[in-house]
Amino acid sequence: MPTQRIKRLDELLPNYDVILCDVWGVLHNGVDAWTQAYKALIRARDAGAKVVLITNAPRPSPNVIEQLGALGVPTATFDAVVTSGDVTRALIENGSKKIFHLGPQRDTAIYDGLDAELVGLKEADVVVCTGLFDDESETPADYADQLQEMKSRDLPFVCANPDIVVEKGDRLIFCAGALARDYAELGGKTYIAGKPHKPIYDEAIRKAEAIIGGKVERSRILAIGDGMPTDVKGAMDNNLDLLFISDGIHSREYGQPSKPNDSKLDAYLDAHKATPVATMIKLA
Repeated sequence: MPTQRIKRLDELLPNYDVILCDVWGVLHNGVDAWTQAYKALIRARDAGAKVVLITNAPRPSPNVIEQLGALGVPTATFDAVVTSGDVTRALIENGSKKIFHLGPQRDTAIYDGLDAELVGLKEADVVVCTGLFDDESETPADYADQLQEMKSRDLPFVCANPDIVVEKGDRLIFCAGALARDYAELGGKTYIAGKPHKPIYDEAIRKAEAIIGGKVERSRILAIGDGMPTDVKGAMDNNLDLLFISDGIHSREYGQPSKPNDSKLDAYLDAHKATPVATMIKLA
């Protein structure tokens, strides 16, 4: 069935009390923030909705809030932020303390305040992956031998960012989820708490309810996102209505960026058993 196309988030606002909005791909592309997107969320808050940003960023929420500010996204855009890094910290805290950190140095804030010892791979009892060491030049293929070594020792693999790829400007770059996918294909054990998995949604809803001061029915929560295996699957699996942003990482599957072919878009959604309440090209 064709999915409703809308041009303004305002069209949906009377139906919802809480908005769980993706960040990378909806509010910014890693280089530029989209003014119309954050203005739409400010308008939603002005209309009475509570906005929780829910992101697979592998860093704690204060770091993401700082990044948003540097990109020009005002704090009036949201009431709270929940990151994959936030919920992954619980996995780290409850696991082994000898950790091999797989990812860039900028992500090591995920261990702040935790009883964790960062060691080399040969000494590690667990791998925590926040991404590739250099996502500007590397691909998952560069890690084939290292993943084999991890599997030979049956090391648990904690993935702090389930995204496979994200947009950075006009390019797609690989994320930790790509390495977790490859490790799972080798038969390795992976542990993931970010989207589409339940822990990050439970935490986002808990924060929204704390702000409101009471329970919120799932039917009154709208998820917004552009990623099929993360945002879309997460909303479907967690019984949430979804607004699909089509001008994201999948845009070339059903047209050109900012110019989706409606019939191809509907076919793409059907093929993935995705049933959003509406689609928009960009949040506005």
